[in-house]
Amino acid sequence: MKIASTLLVCCVSALVSLGLVMLYSAGMNGKGAQFFLMQSAWCGFGILAASCVAVIDYRRWKKAAWLLWPVAIVLLALVWVPPFGVRTHGASRWIRFAGVGFQPSEVAKLALIFWIAAYADTNQRVMNTFLRGLVVPGLFIVPILALVFQEPDRGATVLLAAVCGIMLLIAGVRWGYLLPPIAIAGAGLAYSLIHDPMRLGRILSWLHPEENKSGKFYQTWQAMTAFGSGGWQGVGLGNGRQKLGFVPEHHTDFIFSVIGEELGLIATLAVLAAFVLLVICGLCIAFKAREPFGLLLGSGITFLIGLQAAINIGVVTGALPNKGLPLPFLSYGGSNLLMVLTSVGLLLSITRHTEGAPEPEEAEFNSNKAVSTQFA
Repeated sequence: MKIASTLLVCCVSALVSLGLVMLYSAGMNGKGAQFFLMQSAWCGFGILAASCVAVIDYRRWKKAAWLLWPVAIVLLALVWVPPFGVRTHGASRWIRFAGVGFQPSEVAKLALIFWIAAYADTNQRVMNTFLRGLVVPGLFIVPILALVFQEPDRGATVLLAAVCGIMLLIAGVRWGYLLPPIAIAGAGLAYSLIHDPMRLGRILSWLHPEENKSGKFYQTWQAMTAFGSGGWQGVGLGNGRQKLGFVPEHHTDFIFSVIGEELGLIATLAVLAAFVLLVICGLCIAFKAREPFGLLLGSGITFLIGLQAAINIGVVTGALPNKGLPLPFLSYGGSNLLMVLTSVGLLLSITRHTEGAPEPEEAEFNSNKAVSTQFA
């Protein structure tokens, strides 16, 4: 456990540090140090939150998990309320309060993971039944997914649905129960994409990249050009050209292309290795937990970070259709950075409060021994 937590901290520290450096480089086209300074501020808040969460016993959050669900619903609904909700690029995904903006979907991700972990821990003996294992959790999962989907944010919806499905499987839900909802959700997603010209255009351009490299596939094509320009060792930190207006949103969703161009293939492979190691360490920590709540909380957090990184890298490299999901720890964005650092703090809390706890068999033996001594 100590090795896993140490490697986890090292990977996160390296990714956050690299992200700050690359954001400073990404701002050289006119923004100056604005990206770097704003991200540094959010990083400070994130480290503070992670430190506080790591000290607190993660099991104390079990009761609070039942309150986080309605909080997430309210925050997601506020994106449609004019004084708070902010509509940008044709989507309502932001809330602005007291001059500070954040994405409620980031809070909803963690809230839903907490809720599933708490519910499955309380109902672990009946999670293999259809009613208590699938129907009841679905009544709480679907509303949050529907609100995120309606923003619209298809990528975050698919990501969160996948994490929820994995957590339910770990909790003991049978494969056969999950297959029909997956098929229905897939059919519904396909129907919505067919009737959404913008997103359908993205998929068609991904299927025919050569014909759309100056159209809807332009962003990904330029990102792939950046990777090709970087080669093995890159063109040098700060010397990238694709960030000079050729790759839109290069500081957020496409920060990986800036890394590939300026630092080369070696650096991009190192980033991939860091995320793989992070997932391995997270799963080791989760499966060492003493009870289902820690197991599900740790695995949910780990899969959320790992799948989001995989989707982002897949989009930037052209392996997946274009979708706006940030790269954890690296992309510019305070909401996501704050929540992923807080999530890392929860993993450290699981480690910290598992290492000193006795094994279940040992705890039962000590309890029986104490009772025997009392009546002796």
